[in-house]
Amino acid sequence: MRWAALGVAALVLLAAGTGWALYTRLIGNIRSDSDTQNELERYEAERPDPGPPNVENILLIGSDTRGDGNGEYGADSGTQRSDTTILLHLAANRKSATAVSIPRDLMVQAPHCKRSDGKEIDTQTVQFNWAFQFAGAACTIRTVERMTGIRITHHMIIDFVGFKKMVDAVNGVEVCLPRAINDPAAHLVLPPGRQTLHGEAALGYVRARKSLGNGSDTQRMERQQEFLGALVKKVKSNGVLLNPTRMYPLLDAATSSLTTDEDLASLTGLYELVRSMRGIPTGRIQFLTVPRTEYRYDASRDELVQPAAERLFGQLRRDLPVKVGPAKDARDVTTPSSDGKAARSRPPSEGSDPTFPGTTAERGICE
Repeated sequence: MRWAALGVAALVLLAAGTGWALYTRLIGNIRSDSDTQNELERYEAERPDPGPPNVENILLIGSDTRGDGNGEYGADSGTQRSDTTILLHLAANRKSATAVSIPRDLMVQAPHCKRSDGKEIDTQTVQFNWAFQFAGAACTIRTVERMTGIRITHHMIIDFVGFKKMVDAVNGVEVCLPRAINDPAAHLVLPPGRQTLHGEAALGYVRARKSLGNGSDTQRMERQQEFLGALVKKVKSNGVLLNPTRMYPLLDAATSSLTTDEDLASLTGLYELVRSMRGIPTGRIQFLTVPRTEYRYDASRDELVQPAAERLFGQLRRDLPVKVGPAKDARDVTTPSSDGKAARSRPPSEGSDPTFPGTTAERGICE
């Protein structure tokens, strides 16, 4: 019995030591973006008021930086752009989540910002991803806040490598292709049909533009939304969030590839965020793009469609429900045309309940 007790004690200590080692690794992975927080504090008086209690508005920034193993996707010119930016709104009651894509080519009013070299940039109308490229996350956050009137409570930055790791951590995501793809620019060669994409192929699939659809960034954003929805559905449906042995690889991938604000830069902060979203049904995890159309001065750029865009931002500011559905069912908002561009919307009628073109995590890519 003495030897058995000693054996059990040794196993307990070994398990505790292993657990502590894993915990320490995850803690060490997380990168905190204190510079952005300090910069935002300089402009606190200009920022929107906080919304209803317990609401979270998280800005997800996909960086195309070519460092840290991303060089194969192009030369590193010393800059990084926010080619994918999503405003994630978590309702106060945590019964819904709405992810709004902001086009990289959207023309916006960027505020005066400080560049990384210390130079101040005046307020001007620019392409949206310019804000991140020249003045970082703080300028991007303030640009979104100025455009939407929504207070950003947290932000996360993820690069190409991080995206691949997270897809691999859930053993890939299933897609269905109507035809074969050969896109050298996206490093993507795929046969037609139903298949599961892992890291490298998954990244190529969401980045591809010239070889899929009509080549527009609008259709690429729609494909990214469908893929993210399928990823969320897989995480929620295969027990990852409830199984520590399956959750750890996902946490390791996430923490090693994310740069976040100081409040989220801890296991406690990330756990609380994930825990609060765990009970949201996949049918209430929604994806859509801001109502947009061709920029009046340059057809290769975008501009917001009003009053549809303000109607969407107002719903989110007040934490009111946002409905999404296929474009043919959308009411009082923009309807994409056959070339991927959106027509201008008619004014929403008073008391109407608009449905925005979009999808949910419940709808799989292959359905």
